[in-house]
Amino acid sequence: MAAALNRALADALDADERVLVFGEDVGPLGGVFRVTDGLAARFGERRVFDTPLAESGIVGTAIGMALNGMRPVVEMQFDAFAYPAFEQITSHLAKMRNRTRGAVELPVVVRIPYGGGIGGVEHHCDSSEAYYTHTPGLRVVTPGTPDDAYALLRDAVECPDPVIFLEPKRHYWTRGDVPLGRSSLGMDRALVRRPGRDVTLIAYGSMVSTALETAEAAAEEGWDVEVVDLRSLTPFDDATVTESVRRTGRAVVVHEASGFGGYGAEVAARLTERCFHHLHAPILRVTGFDVPYPPPMLEEHHLPSVDRVLDAVARLQWDDEVVRSGVGA
Repeated sequence: MAAALNRALADALDADERVLVFGEDVGPLGGVFRVTDGLAARFGERRVFDTPLAESGIVGTAIGMALNGMRPVVEMQFDAFAYPAFEQITSHLAKMRNRTRGAVELPVVVRIPYGGGIGGVEHHCDSSEAYYTHTPGLRVVTPGTPDDAYALLRDAVECPDPVIFLEPKRHYWTRGDVPLGRSSLGMDRALVRRPGRDVTLIAYGSMVSTALETAEAAAEEGWDVEVVDLRSLTPFDDATVTESVRRTGRAVVVHEASGFGGYGAEVAARLTERCFHHLHAPILRVTGFDVPYPPPMLEEHHLPSVDRVLDAVARLQWDDEVVRSGVGA
C-alpha cells in the first residue's frame, strides 16, 4: 500500500504542476513510513519539501496556497499529531467554500496515517475519523486495499473539495495488485468486496481485511457473509449499503475507534432508519474499547479481531420464527 500511495503521489505531481507535497520529514527522508520516498529527488525541493514541526502551520500554509491556485497534499506524521491542526481544518478548510457561496474552492488533501496494529504507543495509533466526518465541508476517505489506495488518492488530489485521506498504517506493507488505471467507482462509492446472503459486514480501512477473514471463517459455520468496504466515510453511500442490508436482513459494523459516539453509531442509525422493516435482528457494532489507546502489549486485545466479529455474526443467527414472535435470544 505504501508503494501504491507513493506512485499515486508521483503520478499526481507529474500530471499537474500545481500539485505540491509537504509535511514533516516528507522530503529527502521520504516520510516516517517512506510513502514519499524518492519524490523530492525526482520533483525537486520546490514541489516536495519538509516543514517545521507545526501541524497548524502546515495546514494553514496549504489553505493559503490553495487560495492562490495550488493543489497542496500535506502529511500529518501520525493521527494524533494532527490535533494541533484541527482548528485550521474545521474552522477554515472545511468552511471556505460555504462561506463564499461556492466561489472559492480549497483543493487540499490532508494525508493522515491512522489506526493501530503496528505496536505504537500513545499519540501514534488514534482512530480519529469521527472528528472529521462530523465536520460538514470535508470529504473523508480511507482505502482498504493497495489498489484502492492508488485510485482514491488520485481522485482526492483532483477533487475541488478538501479531503481528509486516512491511511491505515497497519496496511502500509500489505501486498496486492495495483492497476494504475482509475476506478470507475470514483471516490464516493462503497464496494461489495465479498457477496453473501445471510449477514452484511460493514468495514473500512484496516478492518476490511478483518471482515474478509471473518467471512471466510463464517463460511465454515455455514453462514454466507457479505462484506461491504465503505471507502468513503463522508459522503456516505446510502444506496449500496442499504441495498445490501435490506437483502441480508442483518448487519455488523466494524471499526477500530472506540464505540461510544463512534462512526459506527451513525452507520447503525442510518441503516435502522432505512432498513427497519427488513431487519431480522438489531444492528451490532464491533469496535475498539472505550479507553485511551493501550500500550503495545495490550493492542491485540483492544482491536477488533476475527473472533470478536465472528461472535457478533453468531449473535445475529436467530431463528426467524423466534424474531417474529418477539422473544429475545
